[in-house]
Amino acid sequence: VQLQASGGGLVQTGGSLRLSCAASARTLSSYAMGWFRQAPGKEREFVAAISRSGGSTYYDDSVKGRFTISRDNSNTVSLQMNSLKFEDTAVYYCAARPAPSRTGVRTTATQYDYWGQGTQVTVSS
Repeated sequence: VQLQASGGGLVQTGGSLRLSCAASARTLSSYAMGWFRQAPGKEREFVAAISRSGGSTYYDDSVKGRFTISRDNSNTVSLQMNSLKFEDTAVYYCAARPAPSRTGVRTTATQYDYWGQGTQVTVSS
């Protein structure tokens, strides 16, 4: 499955952005989804995940209460980011994994099979 991430940009501290991840040519309804990010000089890190059904979500502690992952329709997953901080600056990647379970979520990058190209989020202090 090919994933296309979009919605990144430059925003001031405290601002909001909404990232979208769309699948081309097929539905994401059979996949659990995740968002990861990578800042310059750092390892790629987990941000948020959502189950195939959309009923289970999981967040890294650093974004809990500020970010919301959701399934918008059969082939789009979004990440609403509020109260952005300077340390949220990174390239954000969406990822997908075939999910036999409707409720499972995964937080490790190696557990995902498909990746989007990344979208830059820059938060100015």
